[in-house]
Amino acid sequence: MQETLNKALWLAAKQAPFSVAEAPYTAPRGREVVVRTRAVALNPFDRHLQTIGSLACPWLNYPMVVGHDLAGDVVEVGEAVTRFQPGDRVLGLAGGVDKGRNRAAEGAFQDYVVLLEHMMTPLPAALGYDQASVLPLGLSTAACALFQDEFLALAPPRVQRQRRSETVVVWGGSTSVGANAIQLAVAAGYDVLTTCSPKNVDFVRGLGARQAFDYRSATVVADLVGALGQSRCAGAVAIGTGAASACLDLVVAAGGARTVAVVTPPATFDGIPAGRGRLRKLLPILVGNASGLLKLMWRAKRHGVATPFVWGTALIHNHVGPLIFQDYLPEALASGAFQPSPPCRVAGHGLEAIPAAMAMHEAGLSAAKLVVTL
Repeated sequence: MQETLNKALWLAAKQAPFSVAEAPYTAPRGREVVVRTRAVALNPFDRHLQTIGSLACPWLNYPMVVGHDLAGDVVEVGEAVTRFQPGDRVLGLAGGVDKGRNRAAEGAFQDYVVLLEHMMTPLPAALGYDQASVLPLGLSTAACALFQDEFLALAPPRVQRQRRSETVVVWGGSTSVGANAIQLAVAAGYDVLTTCSPKNVDFVRGLGARQAFDYRSATVVADLVGALGQSRCAGAVAIGTGAASACLDLVVAAGGARTVAVVTPPATFDGIPAGRGRLRKLLPILVGNASGLLKLMWRAKRHGVATPFVWGTALIHNHVGPLIFQDYLPEALASGAFQPSPPCRVAGHGLEAIPAAMAMHEAGLSAAKLVVTL
């Protein structure tokens, strides 16, 4: 397998343009698996790494291959792997930019990717690569928020769910993270309330949310508290600009658990150029994020609310990774109990199509996830 030809979408240096070039084929060791990529999905963080990678991930080794979401075929396994063999169809979370992994061989945007066995799930025959590829990072981020000990610490998800008398609030239910958070919380037995645009109400209710409210409404926090009724609030997941502050108000008013898992910073990093004009655009965003986070921390401390920030690949290093990808997801996908969400939208074919798909992604997307086939 050492002679296998590989190509990757390289990020050669900080703020460098993406470029397709040859890449070494890396053989698996221990519990590693090499997957021939058939589809990758795009996340905001993937494109932000070009413009703010030196801030968000200062540990990155360049040249780097980024990307988190993929589905494909197993071609080679390490000597300690027991769950997979060559020819298996799988999806997996690529951890190349995670601080604990940090190597180009584990970035998703290449033909042959090294994955960790416990961060992979077999695909049912009826599930295509393109739709399967939407899952990994959105699912992982949602799982980190819901199940890690320092976050909401919910009971684990099960295909045969056990109903509980508590409610989880997912602010931003039609996003990639939100769609997965709704399904995971329901699978763990919790009632779910969510927010979204009115046009996406049917979508989030189809995922299992009991009720959905317009996040733009002036009464949305009061409406959510009223919808809780006698149910104890088990915490909130805050996705989207402004979500953390609103969720803080919510958990204070609702009583119950006083934890808000924060997924999104106060100010978006969209629109920052990689070259000329970068600092002019970046500095006010950094100031806005710093002041927003300080204000949130001050208010949270005053009200006795925990507001931990979610890092979507943290589950690689704790019990939540195997809990999701090994224990829950295989049966849940095979039985249809869990649906890859949001729906995919194929934006092109080949590694060369990824930068254009990133630009399309930045232009705006609702209740869908962009995918590039390989």
